Amino acid sequence: MEIKPRVRIVGAERHQLALALAGRYQEGESVRGLAESIGRSYGFVHTLLEEAGVELRHRGGNHRPTPVGAAK
Repeated sequence: MEIKPRVRIVGAERHQLALALAGRYQEGESVRGLAESIGRSYGFVHTLLEEAGVELRHRGGNHRPTPVGAAK
């Protein structure tokens, strides 16, 4: 789907884009990857996914350092 830069996307076109992005997201693509692929912001894609009713994944990875001397 071709997205023109700096053009407001509304109505049926917005709904169609939201569904297309929702499918790709549910197949494993990231919000950032989707945003980059269509040339729009992270926030725009995040909003579209929410509008499509997608349950967003939590950020991955362990963000806490392992304490020194902790058993693994």
